[in-house]
Amino acid sequence: MVANISFPRFLKLGPGSVESLGEVLTDLNIERPLLVTDAFMVSNGSADRLLKIVAAAGKKAALFSETVPDPTTDSLQAGLDALTAHDADSIIGFGGGSPMDTAKALAVLFKQGGVMRDFKAPRVYAGPALPIIAIPTTAGSGSEATQFTIITDVATDEKMLCPGLSFLPIASIVDSDLTMSMPPRLTADTGVDALTHAIEAYVSKKANPISDGLALSAMKTIGAYLLRAYRDGSDREAREQMMHASTQAGMAFSNASVCLVHGMSRPIGAHFHVAHGLSNAMLLPAITAFSIPGARDRYADCARQLGAADRGDSDEAASHKLVDFIDALCVDVEVPSPRTFGIDESRWEELIPLMAEQALASGSPSNNPVVPSAQEIAELYRKVYRS
Repeated sequence: MVANISFPRFLKLGPGSVESLGEVLTDLNIERPLLVTDAFMVSNGSADRLLKIVAAAGKKAALFSETVPDPTTDSLQAGLDALTAHDADSIIGFGGGSPMDTAKALAVLFKQGGVMRDFKAPRVYAGPALPIIAIPTTAGSGSEATQFTIITDVATDEKMLCPGLSFLPIASIVDSDLTMSMPPRLTADTGVDALTHAIEAYVSKKANPISDGLALSAMKTIGAYLLRAYRDGSDREAREQMMHASTQAGMAFSNASVCLVHGMSRPIGAHFHVAHGLSNAMLLPAITAFSIPGARDRYADCARQLGAADRGDSDEAASHKLVDFIDALCVDVEVPSPRTFGIDESRWEELIPLMAEQALASGSPSNNPVVPSAQEIAELYRKVYRS
């Protein structure tokens, strides 16, 4: 198998690195960026800070802050209008996964036209797009380093995976200082999201030596620092390390793809409006247990990297310890089940056939060590609800 490896052209990494935004724009010969963010980043002054940095570099920026959680096909039009009004030559995606996904979608639609369904997997788009500069404010999605965006089609309630090099940021600024105000719930959900990215990249059928190294490094860091960041949000070392791990995990899955957890997670988010990281966390223990027989040695490696198993443990023992570790982690960071989250059981059961169909159609389950049938996915949804 030939592995295709792609990363942002360059990345600024470290506390305070957001101050280099003007330098990045100058290096890329960008003059009129649109800052794509959300209302929270405006209310806390962060968006204004970035606009001042851009202005100090002699560039003219405009602000679009109408992004929504789990962006939809309908939510994109206002952003396209803002790009046209500003005559923008680039996009700065600033925030968590949703502003990033919005920025990526807008970059492609503005230059190429069409609708987002045109770019849904299995299509891989590498055509015209505005350059994207990504500045994450959460340690989880890894979107600053990935060639994917996720947009919900309002007509079908389907979370569409849209892949291709045109969705990959040209540059990223990864500043852990921007994560210091993350509340514990968001810290937990995004942290388990990053862990899921790392594990799935490592066990994916598309894994390769480059993605393996990044995924294993991310797991080792997450095992050491996620609980610290969750328990003490002012722990600067933990925040910085989790930011590094999130970007590494993003680079890993961008070049190896994700698997069954993500395939099953997207329908939960679309139909029940569960945040992406949280729906991954709900699924991770059960899906890991289901998938281990297909790549026991690889899951054992994950356990050892996370500190859940010793080097001397057999692969069988280590893989079992991985499931125990993930179970305990989800308890420690108070991950709810769909039932305790408040999702109605009858509605869940009603939607299981559609969710299973959408999970398979995403293509992600085909990368899983054990490729499930629709019936097996349905049973996994039932098991996760009761957990």
